[in-house]
Amino acid sequence: MSSGTAAGGEGTEHRKRGVDKMSEVYGWDMADGPGLHFAHTADQLFAEVWSREGLSNRDRRLLLLGLLAGSGHVDVAEIQSAAALGNGELTPEQLEEIALFLCYYAGWPVGTKMNTIFGTAINNWRKAQKQD
Repeated sequence: MSSGTAAGGEGTEHRKRGVDKMSEVYGWDMADGPGLHFAHTADQLFAEVWSREGLSNRDRRLLLLGLLAGSGHVDVAEIQSAAALGNGELTPEQLEEIALFLCYYAGWPVGTKMNTIFGTAINNWRKAQKQD
């Protein structure tokens, strides 16, 4: 498979659907990218999994934030929390509540780290709001 070919053999319409969903989920314009990793990300994760009916983007984001905390991969939480704020899926107060909740289920150090990460995303979001 060449790097420009979709992961499942899908064509450009399928790739466009995946890239469009990535743009929607992250809140910025995504462009098609090279390589097998990008192909699987766009064609499978976003064109298929994130595009399925049954859960909203907000539902998926909440699950992902919990998983990130539970697995200790909190470094990715800043991207996810910033996207949730930018897309109007979560408010600053809800993110703070999530961090407190996670303290009890993922452990105080992880919940506190999530609170710090969410705080950075909230501060950046508020600065962007003032500029608009």
